[in-house]
Amino acid sequence: MEIIKTTNLTKRFPMGKGEFTALKGINLTFSKGEFAGLIGPSGSGKTTLLNILGSLDVPSDGEALVLGNSIGKLNAKQAAKLRKESLGFIFQSYNLLQVHTVYENVEFPLLLLHLQASERKKMVMDALEWVGLTDKVKSKPPQLSGGECQRVAIARAMVKRPSLVLADEPTANLDATNSHNILKTMETLNRELNTTFLFATHDDKVINYLHRKVFLLDGKVDKDEIVKSN
Repeated sequence: MEIIKTTNLTKRFPMGKGEFTALKGINLTFSKGEFAGLIGPSGSGKTTLLNILGSLDVPSDGEALVLGNSIGKLNAKQAAKLRKESLGFIFQSYNLLQVHTVYENVEFPLLLLHLQASERKKMVMDALEWVGLTDKVKSKPPQLSGGECQRVAIARAMVKRPSLVLADEPTANLDATNSHNILKTMETLNRELNTTFLFATHDDKVINYLHRKVFLLDGKVDKDEIVKSN
């Protein structure tokens, strides 16, 4: 089952009196359950592509289909609905609510879905169990280590069991040990829940875990390698 399909995807940004082409005719397909990464140096286009696939931006030309939705044709309300119901996001800066507890941070996406409190509680506790943080439910982000904060972010991304998780440099602020633990957790969730993970990264620690590596260079696909089939 195709989760993502891009066809001649192009993205241009205004620059001075001209424009900069960040993506140049990208053709890619990702299937359900993949554990894949967009790899490249700064300026290669990987974050731009991830933002379009996450319905945070739109193509200039071509098409990006995500879960059957043509991103460029969605209005703001439809794009928000796609993010709210079907996508999970993990960022390098964690983006946690500092004055709220771990439980409240993980619960937040469920509040947008208007679920019953009892259902929310079970889903939050399941997600915290997946990342090994059931003993931190009442803690707040300033009381946690960097590795623990990123685990909270993973739980928040996974709590609604999204079809697709987009992770932008998720280990950028972590040491080697915490990076390894975080990546093992995500790999396990990918295997057990069949959730599709797509990373944007230039970190070797992440690259070594990927089952598929899509190398971008100057806005184009330079190489596409399947290392390990799911």
